[in-house]
Amino acid sequence: MTTPPRLTDLHPDPDDITGDVLRGLSSTPRRLPSKYFYDRRGSELFEAITRQPEYYLTRIELALLAGRGPGIAAAVGPRVHVVEYGSGSGRKTRLLLEALDDPVAWTPIEISRSALVASATRLQREFGDIEVLPVLADFTRPVPLPRPSRAAASALVFFPGSTLGNFGHLESSRLLAAMRDTMGPGGAALVGIDLVKDPSIIEAAYNDAAGVTADFTLNLLRRLNRDVGSDFDLDGFAHRARYVEPESRVVTTLVSLRDQLVTVAGRGFRFAAGEELHVEQSRKYTDAAFGALAAEAGLRIAHAWNDPRDWFGLRLLRRA
Repeated sequence: MTTPPRLTDLHPDPDDITGDVLRGLSSTPRRLPSKYFYDRRGSELFEAITRQPEYYLTRIELALLAGRGPGIAAAVGPRVHVVEYGSGSGRKTRLLLEALDDPVAWTPIEISRSALVASATRLQREFGDIEVLPVLADFTRPVPLPRPSRAAASALVFFPGSTLGNFGHLESSRLLAAMRDTMGPGGAALVGIDLVKDPSIIEAAYNDAAGVTADFTLNLLRRLNRDVGSDFDLDGFAHRARYVEPESRVVTTLVSLRDQLVTVAGRGFRFAAGEELHVEQSRKYTDAAFGALAAEAGLRIAHAWNDPRDWFGLRLLRRA
C-alpha cells in the first residue's frame, strides 16, 4: 500500500464564499469569482471541456510538452524541483516529469485539500523515484518550498493551461512576481499562454457545440445555491462567451433571460432582462504583450515554443 505523500499545510485563509458573492453582485458590472467554478462537478465538466473538438488549448499544450520535451529539458537543466501551480488531472505534469533530466521532486501547490491529496497520491504512485511534496497554499502569493531529501539544482515553476490569462493585468503581474520569488535566483518558470489568432477560432473554444462549457458556467449557480443558499434559477440565465478583440480577451458572462429577483443571504438582487453577470475572462497574448508583462515582474523570456500554427505557446521565464 502506497504511503500518502507528506503534506505541507500553510493554512490558506478559508474562502468567504458568501461575502465574495455579495460583493460581486453589489459591484458594477456584477460579477462572480471564477475560482468557485471548481466544485467536484465543475472539475468534471472542465475535464470534459478540454476534450471537446473546439477546445484546442489542451490538445496543443499536450502536444507541445510531448514533442518539445527534449528541448525543454535541455533549457531547464537537470535535477530540478518542479513546483506546479494547481494540481489538475496530471496529464501535463506526467509529460513534463517524463521529459526532464533526473527531476528531484514535484511540489503541487493547491488551495483545495481534496484535489491536492488526490493528485499528489496519484502521481506518487506513477513516479516512485520522484519525491512528491504537496503544499496546501494560495499560489498567488510567494510560497516557501519544502526541501527535498535529495538536493535540487534549481526550482522550475510549472503553470500550464493558459490560466495566467484568467487574471486581470495587475493580478497577472503580481502572480508572475510571486512566481519569481518562488523560483529563486537560479530557477525558471514554464508558463502556457494562449496566443492571439482568428477570433472565430477563439470564440468556438468557449462555445462548444455540445454545450459542455455552458453546463460548466451554469454549474457555478448550482454550486452557489447549494453552498450559500441562494436561489438562482438556472433556467433564467444563459451562457455567453465573446472575444473582445481590442482587449485580446474572452469575456464569459451569464445573461439574465428575463427580469428577475435573486436572493443571497437574505439580500435581494434584481436582474433586468439581458443583464450580464461576469464570471470569467481569458486573455490572449501577442509575444510583445506577454514579454512586457513578464518584464513588469522582473522576468525575461529565455525560450519560446509554439505549435506550427502559432495558436498556443510555452514560455520559459528567468529572472531579468
